[in-house]
Amino acid sequence: MSKKSVKKVVLAYSGGLDTSIILKWLQTTYACEVVTFTADLGQGEELGPARDKALLLGIKPENIFIEDLREEFVRDYVFPMFRANAVYEGVYLLGTSIARPLIAKKQIEIAEKVGADAVSHGATGKGNDQVRFELGYYALKPDITIIAPWREWDLRSREQLIAFAEAHQIPIAKDKRGEAPFSVDANLLHASSEGKVLEDPAIEVPDYVYSRTIEPEAAPDKPTTITIDFAKGDAVAINGETLSPAMLLTKLNALGKENGIGRLDLVENRFVGMKSRGMYETPGGTILLTAHRAIESITLDRGAAHLKDELMPKYAELIYNGFWFSPEREMLQALIDRSQEAVTGRVTLKLYKGNVIVIGRESPYSLYDQDLVTFEEGAVAYDHRDAAGFIRLNALRLRTLGARKKKHGM
Repeated sequence: MSKKSVKKVVLAYSGGLDTSIILKWLQTTYACEVVTFTADLGQGEELGPARDKALLLGIKPENIFIEDLREEFVRDYVFPMFRANAVYEGVYLLGTSIARPLIAKKQIEIAEKVGADAVSHGATGKGNDQVRFELGYYALKPDITIIAPWREWDLRSREQLIAFAEAHQIPIAKDKRGEAPFSVDANLLHASSEGKVLEDPAIEVPDYVYSRTIEPEAAPDKPTTITIDFAKGDAVAINGETLSPAMLLTKLNALGKENGIGRLDLVENRFVGMKSRGMYETPGGTILLTAHRAIESITLDRGAAHLKDELMPKYAELIYNGFWFSPEREMLQALIDRSQEAVTGRVTLKLYKGNVIVIGRESPYSLYDQDLVTFEEGAVAYDHRDAAGFIRLNALRLRTLGARKKKHGM
């Protein structure tokens, strides 16, 4: 499909300088009608200015879509991911990755609603987000046309972007002139920062980069004790107060922030093949992950728990690489969700200077049997003598190998 054949495109629009430039570039390059979609994922910014700027740039009111997706985001994306205890490369809680499939889904829904034949995003040609968005688009609408401006245009520097904006009367905030110190992506789960002052992995992250957490050293000297209640693997209450998914994560974010919890300085392996250094803040998610593993520790059978841990890196990699809508992710999700049927109960935690410390866990479905583990006299549920045969059977192959080594001097 040629550029001039695109009639209407749905743009993932933040209202910032880059996507405003993309909006105007789409109008001038493709001579098409542009529909803007702005998602409220809990990034903490007013979305009214995005509507105002879209209107200023000539978008019809009926072509401006702004949706509050916070509850859907946490309920249908964040919580299913946390049932899996998913972390990429051992530490990253996938805050950016998990938001992209929801945005892609809504763009496709809007495209079908307004009769658009194309969608567009503002991800660069070097990052992971271009892959995540576009895999989502294709999975949901295989014949959709995708416009990725950063792979098409010749605007290669911040100066060229500023010049384009000025030439087309696009408002430029004063702090956007010149080189930005770093880029930020935020939603209700996390805030991530990368680029510029963060590009040298040997240099400590400057204090001004952090936005979701205070320094652990500055956190209160007294620990904060909380309880989190779970039902079938999902957190449902804090300190006995039942909360919606988005409100619960919001509350955990506040608790994490004031206790300096959730900072991560990471060099990760991008799907496109390069390493990148980023700073992530996931205060509520860090608390939630610790609590979820704690309630699983007493409600999951050993075999189920270990299988989940074996599958988790694959599940996390699928999300990181943009395969949320793939059959293999859905298959893994079915297995994970099946494992959570008895993951119900309460976890008690201490939050203290960057640390999340489990101090208690209880469940009506607990597999922890005190009669089995006690060292006290009178326990009849476990016969210590049974262990001898168990050990000898498990040692059989080791004894056979040892005998061979002795015989042949190996």
